[in-house]
Amino acid sequence: MLKEAVFHRAMSPFVYKYDDKTIHVRLQTKKNDVDHVDLIWGDPYDWHTENPDDADWNFDPSKSNYWNTFETPMKRSGSDELFDYWFIDVVPPFRRLRYGFRLHDGHSSQVFTERGWFDEKPLDDTGYYFCVPFLNKVDVFHAPDWVKDTVWYQIFPDRFANGDSTNDPAGTLPWNSTAPTTTNLFGGDFQGVIDKIDYLVDLGITGIYFCPIFEAKSNHKYDTIDYLEIDPQFGTKEKFKEMVDLLHANGIRIMLDAVFNHAGFHHKAFADIREHGSNSSYRDWFHLRNFPLVTEPMPNYDTFAFVPEMPKFNTENPEVKEYLLHVARYWVEEFGIDGWRLDVANEVDHAFWRDFRSVVKEADPETYILGEIWHDSQEWLLGDQFDAVMNYPFTNAALNFFALDKTSASTYANDMSHVLFSNTVNVNEVSFNLIGSHDTPRALTRAGNDKNKMRLLLLSMLTFSGSPVIYYGDEIGLDGDQDPGCRKCMPWNPEEQDLNLLMYTKHLLQLRKQHRTLANHGQISFVHADDETNTIVMRRMSQDGTYYVYFNNSNHQATIPAPQSGQGMDLFSNTPLPSLEVTLAPYTGTIIQVI
Repeated sequence: MLKEAVFHRAMSPFVYKYDDKTIHVRLQTKKNDVDHVDLIWGDPYDWHTENPDDADWNFDPSKSNYWNTFETPMKRSGSDELFDYWFIDVVPPFRRLRYGFRLHDGHSSQVFTERGWFDEKPLDDTGYYFCVPFLNKVDVFHAPDWVKDTVWYQIFPDRFANGDSTNDPAGTLPWNSTAPTTTNLFGGDFQGVIDKIDYLVDLGITGIYFCPIFEAKSNHKYDTIDYLEIDPQFGTKEKFKEMVDLLHANGIRIMLDAVFNHAGFHHKAFADIREHGSNSSYRDWFHLRNFPLVTEPMPNYDTFAFVPEMPKFNTENPEVKEYLLHVARYWVEEFGIDGWRLDVANEVDHAFWRDFRSVVKEADPETYILGEIWHDSQEWLLGDQFDAVMNYPFTNAALNFFALDKTSASTYANDMSHVLFSNTVNVNEVSFNLIGSHDTPRALTRAGNDKNKMRLLLLSMLTFSGSPVIYYGDEIGLDGDQDPGCRKCMPWNPEEQDLNLLMYTKHLLQLRKQHRTLANHGQISFVHADDETNTIVMRRMSQDGTYYVYFNNSNHQATIPAPQSGQGMDLFSNTPLPSLEVTLAPYTGTIIQVI
């Protein structure tokens, strides 16, 4: 047993409060090094004695008492390239927990505690053991339950549909008349979304994430001028409210993009600084190094990514904080939006986000708070800041295997397992899973315009734990390179749409809704990963049943052995199967329900 590889610390994601009764515990060991693990656990005040006079929860060598413990087997819940991960959920009867681990390697067993290793479990003092002092309900990570059953649809507002030409800005081009650039406009607006409500409902999505809609100079609107005003090219506040109400009436939530890391060059505060210099009353709203302000060759003030048009807010300034928190509350209270997506969230201070969460959840406790973070996000996901982040580790693993052929089947399984074990189950259930966005090349383009690979990408995302998002047009085969190529107009002529891909996407969404185990109501594990055939089998299992998702990511037909005995139902063809052995054509997949 390689003790150096064994890891646990009494903090998330290795131990955490899942709900007001349940604690989840995880342990990491070297891959294939440990046969089984038992959790040693008990209440720190529950001590055994034969003599009632010795009853005491403090160890006294003169008394015949010792700590009462249980030993419960843990489950090997998955593996990545280097480690196995063990899991158990515990319901401590009095909400207090002390715990350790007994590890077996086939030859011997060792006890692992917070104070190190022992041949046998020490029972003279609970201080040896890891501790969850008390399960306080207020400390449980809570994200809105509705997110677990939501499939999002991301809309870049200028490019989805032009429903009202009267609000088109000067220079607006005919719809889809040319390739997108960083400056051209096509007139997409709220009326366009209203006009396409039947399409959205028929597709089966239940949430829309809008890129910025507030007044700004650019076509992407990430350079905000006024956070309290709608950009007139999209419509009025009245039209926005009409759209929100219509979406809600059709069971569709709405999430807006909040750019609180930086303002636009023409925001009133920064404009005042440009005019009055060091005498401006807004000089402390931004991170300015000296005066006068210069933009070349590099700004002498902090910005997003050295972009002069995007000066970075000083969110530690009380006036800035008050201003932005008012914005956060305003759109929730006045228009009933259901979520905020937070742009460049990792560059804003944690204290601001804690206050942001308090304000937003006070306005509506069921508001979804999503951070844009591309790396390990654990410090934002402890329950005091965000509900979730954009799950780019998922994105990279899916694209590298299915689209780019950069990784093997076993690496894909390891990568996805690592994604799951990097966060708590509560977080995984609401993670914003994506295969492309306005910031990346289109998924179809990454897949070399191979529609079969695109189907595999959609299958992987829409059967995985989390809250998945479809970037507008992916469902009908829209392609495009890195920004601005990934921001094409949505083609509404059916002859320009891949209707077979559209039907496939709709079917997946229907299956995810009908079989909730495929979403967030079932455990997830990889039970088959064959590098020779480049095939994968993912198991989704709950009290409602067991499902297997099969992938053949190769250019040849593959027969995948049955992961268990029994019969199945192919949910794509609605065909009963005598066994769970499946033969798949090249670059195809399916979902089998065990019957």
